This record gives sequence, C-alpha cells and structure tokens, in this order.
Amino acid sequence: MDKFDTQILNILRLDARRTVSEIARDVSLSRSAVTARIRKLEQDKVILGYHADIAEAESDIGVTAYLALKFDTSACSQHCEAYADDIYTLDGVKWCHAISGETDMMLYVDVPNMARLNEIREHIQAYPELKQVITHMVLSEFFNTTR
Repeated sequence: MDKFDTQILNILRLDARRTVSEIARDVSLSRSAVTARIRKLEQDKVILGYHADIAEAESDIGVTAYLALKFDTSACSQHCEAYADDIYTLDGVKWCHAISGETDMMLYVDVPNMARLNEIREHIQAYPELKQVITHMVLSEFFNTTR
C-alpha cells in the first residue's frame, strides 16, 4: 500500500459515494488507475464493504457494548480467523479485533435493543472453543473520531 492507496482509503472513509472521477481528480491519478487500485484493495480485503450511516429514529434507544471473547488458547490461533469471518456476518457488530492479553477477541456492537445484543451473544456462545464472553455496556460516549 502506498500514499495513493492511503489517500483513496481516506477519501472513501469520509464519503464512500464519491465517484471514481472525483477520487482520481483528488489524488492526481487516472480513472483507470484509481479503479484498479480500488479493486485491488477490495481483493486484498483492505476494503471490506461500503456502508450507509443511517440515522436512528428518536424512539430507538440503541445499545452499545464491547464483547470480550476468550477462547481455548490452543484453538484460538487455529480458528480465530474463521470466527471473525462468521462474526462479520452478524448485523450490529461494527468491528472485531484480535488483541493481546487475557482476551483473544474484542467486538464493538451497536444494536437497536437488548434483544438483538442477546441474539448476538447467543450466536457467539455456540462456538465450541469459546471459554467466556464478557459484555461491557457503554454508558456514555464522550467522543468518537471514527464517525
């Protein structure tokens, strides 16, 4: 990944609806070069998808939480990537990181209600090598520079 790829990713991070022509102009490359770079970033799984940020209705309270997953240590190195692929399909899980320390994976979940959070927890608890799920509820958000 070079400076052009980084520039393209930054532009898409801010506005994934930007046209290839607009991106090409902003990074000083041809449309075909930008198209090829975006395809390569998608193939290399740097770009995992394109999403719309939908405003929640005022009646939706929303639930935000972090889930700390601990696996059988011998199994995690072999299966964590497969679990991450499965977790990616769960609506409401915004990110999934493999981390160091006592916890093997950390998930950030933003869902409309507790029922959906419990559905996600039940799905994850079915993983055979999972030893423990710890849920940390977000009480308040002071800032978030990723939005």
